[in-house]
Amino acid sequence: MGNFAAFEQKMTAAGMGDAAIRAFRRNYESLLRNESGMIPEDQIAPAENLTTLHDLSSTPPADAALLAQAVVVKLNGGLGTGMGLQGPKSLLAVREGVNFLDLMVRQILDLRKTSGAPVRLLLMNSFSTSGDTLAHLQKYRADGLAEASEVELMQNQIPKIDASTLEPAVWPADPDLEWCPPGHGDLYPALVGSGWLDRLLAEGVRYAFVSNSDNLGAILDPVILRHFADSGAPFLMECTRRTAADRKGGHLAARKADGRLLLREVAQCPEADLDAFQDIDRHSYFNTNNLWLRLDLLKEQLAADHGVLPLPMIRNNKTIDPRDKKSTPVIQLESAMGAAIECFDGSVAIDVPRSRFAPVKTTGDLLALRSDAYEVLDNGQVRLHASRGGKPPVISLSDEYKLVDSIDGLGVPGLIACDSLEIRGPVRFSAGVVIEGAVKIDYADSETKVIPAGTYRDQTLKS
Repeated sequence: MGNFAAFEQKMTAAGMGDAAIRAFRRNYESLLRNESGMIPEDQIAPAENLTTLHDLSSTPPADAALLAQAVVVKLNGGLGTGMGLQGPKSLLAVREGVNFLDLMVRQILDLRKTSGAPVRLLLMNSFSTSGDTLAHLQKYRADGLAEASEVELMQNQIPKIDASTLEPAVWPADPDLEWCPPGHGDLYPALVGSGWLDRLLAEGVRYAFVSNSDNLGAILDPVILRHFADSGAPFLMECTRRTAADRKGGHLAARKADGRLLLREVAQCPEADLDAFQDIDRHSYFNTNNLWLRLDLLKEQLAADHGVLPLPMIRNNKTIDPRDKKSTPVIQLESAMGAAIECFDGSVAIDVPRSRFAPVKTTGDLLALRSDAYEVLDNGQVRLHASRGGKPPVISLSDEYKLVDSIDGLGVPGLIACDSLEIRGPVRFSAGVVIEGAVKIDYADSETKVIPAGTYRDQTLKS
């Protein structure tokens, strides 16, 4: 059991480079050693007393010279299949004629215009998102943001592992299903294997700001960039305070053995420690996946680690065809890019407002984003309306609204003063509907109920 040569041959034939193969080999060998990747509660201490963004109120923002040394990297490998999309999630419309990708580009163009610095944008695309993303970017050709050679960092792909033999999984009915993404920890081997790390350094770029493409709150903040540059730290993680909704999300902690910060995901928590993991008063910070990297120090660390950062391996048990639970059981190995916080001596974290963590994961999130509760500015920034005090409306939709098409026909009510909106059953909002406070709509009828124009506040509408 456990012949890596077959994996290496398969990856080489598919065009995967040496950096990707070495990273996969490290995780595969961890699997063979039956490493659990578990981080018991008694080995860590809560992260405490982080610097806050508010503490930096007197820090001057980065000037043009510093911004010229920065690249914004957006993780853009995901398809919006969970929301019924066939293409990249970043092409999802936020407003009429404006999608996530347009907003990312607007943010970069605004930074360039206001600072005079040639701030770079890199999109970490997957084989699934590359074509559609590059096609959409043709509208920005005049801005130098259309060519793959200027904007694309390709994500690697790795083989699925047959759970019974630990050999490469085979599925002749659809060979594409023999492959899976390696998780966003692939950022590091992708930067190396693509040549982008050396190219950026050669062009004078030392600082990378990395975030998810569906997090519209993640904008390069010149104050954080200045703070990061002045700190000399190799790695900075933006964290924010956990709420009850974040109990199952990965949290920041400090390893007792050496004091290094680390990220613990729920998959790395022994079952006996789950109560402590979910105690948001004990472990009060979670990772926004907004990360800052010193690229020259990343290169040094990679050299010290023989080309592969020792990221914890995350094991996922799946079936080779995710739509067929009776298909071959497989193991998919992943790593998280935020876990690199423990790979560097001197890594730091900063406590940022919740506004810098505004991901769109559900159609409920999208409905709120499309409403007047949010403002979409010309410079690409998206922010909650000032009257909301930084608190987004909580939207809960029943299963018939799981797909984007279903909310396209729902209509968008006014939500600027909405605390929560729960919808169960088929409804459609007329123009002029305003939701305030906590409103629940519960219709069991099979026919669509039209909600007439008007203001609905702190009430339940039932059939």
